[in-house]
Amino acid sequence: MDTYSQVAGPSNGNLTSKSGIAPEIVMNGVHEPTLEELERELPYVGDGQIHLGELVSRTVQTIYAELTELAETMPNMSDANRKRTLAEWVVKTKKQVVKLYAVVRWARDAGVVQKAMNVTAFLMDQNAQFEEAINRLKSAKDGLDPARMRNHDLLTSLDVLTTGSYRRLPTIIKQWIVPPDPLTDEEVANTLAEVEHAMRYRLRMIDVIPLEMSKYRISDGRSFFTAPHLFEASLCVRGAKKDDGWFFVDVEFLFTIGGDVTSMQDFPRKPVGPVKRHIADEADARLAFYLPVPENLNPPPGVEIPSPRKLPEGVIDAPLVRVFNFLQMMSMSYQLEILWFQAERLRSLGWADYLKVEMTNHRRTLTLSYWIRKPPPSNQRVNIPRLGGTLTISIVKSETSSSPVSKAHPPHRSAKAQVLAELQERSKLGERKRPSDTVEHLRFEVKWEPQRVALGMSIPFEAVTLPEGELRVDPDNLDVESLLRKVLFRHSVAILSTYQQQLQHATHTIAFAYPTAVKLISDDVSTHLRVHLCADEVVVVSIDMRTGRLGIRDTGDLAASGRAPRFQTITEYLNINPPLLADFLLRLRLNTITDLAEQKAEYLGLQCYRQRNIPQEDLQRFGPTAKGYLFIQLSMFSANYLVLVITDLEFRYALIEVKRQEGKVIDTLGIEDLGWIDVRRMRSGRTQMELNQAPLSRKRKAEDANDEEIIPEPGSPASFKLESQVLRELYAYCCARVAYTKVEHQLKSHSIPSSYVKPAAAGGLPPGLGRLQSSLINAIPALCVKSSDLLAGAEGVEAAMPNIRIIPLHWWADQRMEVVTCVKLKYVQQPLGKRAGNSSVIRPSKRIIYDANEAVVSFLSEDVDKCVNEFLEEWAKVSKMVVIAREVAQMASEKNWGDVRLLSFDLQTVEFAYAPDYSVSITCGNHLFLDGPYELYFSRPRVGNEQSRYNPHTEVEPFMRNILRHGSLGPSLHRLVSLLRETLPIVLVLQEIQDKAEQSNDNVDTFAKSAEWFRVLYGDFKHALDFRLMKGSRVLVLDASHSLFPAAEDAKSKDSKPINGLLVLHPIPDFSQLVSETLKDLASQKTIGTVHPVDTGLICDGSAVTLIGKALYERVLQKLKQHNTTSFSLSS
Repeated sequence: MDTYSQVAGPSNGNLTSKSGIAPEIVMNGVHEPTLEELERELPYVGDGQIHLGELVSRTVQTIYAELTELAETMPNMSDANRKRTLAEWVVKTKKQVVKLYAVVRWARDAGVVQKAMNVTAFLMDQNAQFEEAINRLKSAKDGLDPARMRNHDLLTSLDVLTTGSYRRLPTIIKQWIVPPDPLTDEEVANTLAEVEHAMRYRLRMIDVIPLEMSKYRISDGRSFFTAPHLFEASLCVRGAKKDDGWFFVDVEFLFTIGGDVTSMQDFPRKPVGPVKRHIADEADARLAFYLPVPENLNPPPGVEIPSPRKLPEGVIDAPLVRVFNFLQMMSMSYQLEILWFQAERLRSLGWADYLKVEMTNHRRTLTLSYWIRKPPPSNQRVNIPRLGGTLTISIVKSETSSSPVSKAHPPHRSAKAQVLAELQERSKLGERKRPSDTVEHLRFEVKWEPQRVALGMSIPFEAVTLPEGELRVDPDNLDVESLLRKVLFRHSVAILSTYQQQLQHATHTIAFAYPTAVKLISDDVSTHLRVHLCADEVVVVSIDMRTGRLGIRDTGDLAASGRAPRFQTITEYLNINPPLLADFLLRLRLNTITDLAEQKAEYLGLQCYRQRNIPQEDLQRFGPTAKGYLFIQLSMFSANYLVLVITDLEFRYALIEVKRQEGKVIDTLGIEDLGWIDVRRMRSGRTQMELNQAPLSRKRKAEDANDEEIIPEPGSPASFKLESQVLRELYAYCCARVAYTKVEHQLKSHSIPSSYVKPAAAGGLPPGLGRLQSSLINAIPALCVKSSDLLAGAEGVEAAMPNIRIIPLHWWADQRMEVVTCVKLKYVQQPLGKRAGNSSVIRPSKRIIYDANEAVVSFLSEDVDKCVNEFLEEWAKVSKMVVIAREVAQMASEKNWGDVRLLSFDLQTVEFAYAPDYSVSITCGNHLFLDGPYELYFSRPRVGNEQSRYNPHTEVEPFMRNILRHGSLGPSLHRLVSLLRETLPIVLVLQEIQDKAEQSNDNVDTFAKSAEWFRVLYGDFKHALDFRLMKGSRVLVLDASHSLFPAAEDAKSKDSKPINGLLVLHPIPDFSQLVSETLKDLASQKTIGTVHPVDTGLICDGSAVTLIGKALYERVLQKLKQHNTTSFSLSS
């Protein structure tokens, strides 16, 4: 600095200062730059810095907006809240102002800091240059290490040894030092003329010229070939001989960079330096592809010269075609690289987070992905694409003539051009020869693939379709930003148009259906939606074409700036889930409507809530058109609410019943019942009010179709005008309907549809309940349920008529409510027995009333919440008894069973005789037990002795009971009666055998193994006699040790090894002989009927089993006694 001050001082006569311009500094005759010049050469660094004015402006606007909001909201606050709010705002604002003051103080040194940052950047650049120089020197050192020394000059060495001095100079030194004689201007002109003549001859007579660069000129010893919009190349020939080929001289690419012109210097049209050398080497290699290798070529030791390439027979070399294909690819690749550079430059100018640039490895495809979105948080599930779309620019080959073309590539040859090309080949090559290479037609393909669900909106295909030729690469204006902005603008217009269609034509946005509600305003630069909410309130919805983010703002002045934070919050929320734009616009309208309704309810003194803690799945029951709710709680029934459902068109009114859900951390209310109220019918004076259900009855649908629905104009204030009188009547009517809906709740819980009929069509109350009436009962419709729905899955559904009435009682009184269910039977069955009485109306139990004249069964339930379950339980019992009584009454005539007759029937129990003096009583037990719903009691009604009333079928009761549990009740009952009749002789003979064995103290046991299989087990537990019922009322009597299935018996005899003779039954000794002797003894009796002896027993009629069974039992018993005695003697 001392030297600088001394040189720059006023004593130096070489330094002058005029007009305030810094004086020039001259030191030792060399110009030295001034300090200002040095500072201007420093690079400018602006990363992480913002303008102080912008920061101050933002802070002041925020403070003003908060003050305005406080001025609007504080008058409605209490004094304490105002003071606390104002104090909090002052503290917060003071902190912001102090921070701003500190920033302003720091900004005083901003120039020094900026200069320091610039100097730091300059030093970093210098450091990088030093490091690069070091690396270059090291590379040069590494490259010189393997360098070889030249061979020794032996001739010069001999001259020095013999003569003492040099006699000659090396030829290479002469070539380097001694300049050749220059050519004269005339010689140069003649040489160039000869070269031009040789080139002109070759181009006209020998070489095939691609039509795409057929525009050429020859001057200055070179041929200049021009391919429009691609390149202009200059070539020259090596000589006039046949084997002398072409060599590359220069090239200029024909394109113009658009957009930011500062990038022109980075991409010169004429390549220089290494790029030009690379192009020249590649072009010369292609031009000399089939040229012979020079003979005087001396390669270095160890390097082998490749053999020259040979053309196939009939093929002529076409070097100009090859060089055209190469330069065409170079030109188009160069243009694609320029577009890639421009895209990367866009990323550095603020597009980095929203634009992704990709280039394939072969550098022929450039892909731009725009509107990149950050991945959402793991706990957020928003199905929005991660990008808005892709713009792909590719270099492709033109395959078909129908493909779209542009100025960026040569057009396809027309028919005329193709003929000219063929004529050229024939004239230069001959008829039967062809060129070695053909022209490759390349073109730029620009493909736009937008995401049709970008921002969560499904866009029609035609909305994102650009006209043909709209997207193309123009070599006269290479600008990737203009291509990208065309796509972004079109995509933004399509998305906003979709939003407009959704708001104006969708069902849930009917509020904006009038023409001026939503307008799409678009110009050449930007586009946005202008949404008219109400009155003078207008919001503007736009899309930032750079980021793809939605923006919402109002059109108010600075006085409404207090809404800016609110709109900013909503904008952030919308960009997380953009499809909620319509919901936000509807919510503004919804809040106003809710405020009006809430004001009316509070005026009437009703307790109302805007929200209740009801699960979302329950709220969906109000329908898809519900936009908002107002819950008015009934003071008499805390679990019931009158709900005002706000839709796009009008109010809808519903009556609900809620229940607190157990096991939840938060107190949650679940909707147990819901019914819609038709206010139009109520206001017109009708006494009937129907609760909408799903599905509705046909009669209900027909009546609703005849009602005229007066739908006001969408958005009209009259559609939401709620009178205080209407709200008061709705509240009173809901209180009267709560009791009635409790019955309907039971049906809904069982998924049973129901309908309402007029009280006159219902037929009134059943007999016995006429005293339970009220003057208001005719004002309430009767509940009608289809028997096929209510009795679905229950037995006996065929016994009931189609319609079943359910009538709540005592809803008008304070006493406990009851429900009576009336079922009309399809046939009338008079009660029988002692409990039937003389009246046509009987009451077998407290909950059942039966009118025999009308065939109506009434079921009375004292618990409203369980009335359906109690009815189904009682009906399951009664219906079975009705079906059994009917079937038994018809058996005598249908089956010709004269001794089968009904003895007793009272809807609870059916008793009938299946044989003379033998009867069975069937009762439905509790169906929850595992042994089935039927209980059978066997008896003998005509015998007076209690001991003689024993029916031997009692032992078979478990097996007989199971018969009724399988299949339909009617066929099962017929099978039961048939089995009872056919097995009666068997059980009687077993009973006689058991009685006789007890009298003689014989250890004999009789029991049933199934409904058709009975066994007599003798006292030694080794021998048994089986009685099996067969078809045709025949009985098989056989030795129990033998099976009816021979295969099973053989396997049993082979595999089973009895231990101590106790595991299996033993064959009865001489059983066949015993059977024969028994039949001989009974042969004289005609009552035994037809008997068929078999290997191990006999088959007889059921009527003869008594005689044969007793006789065979006696003989077997005697035989076993003899056998046991003989065995004991032998063992002794």
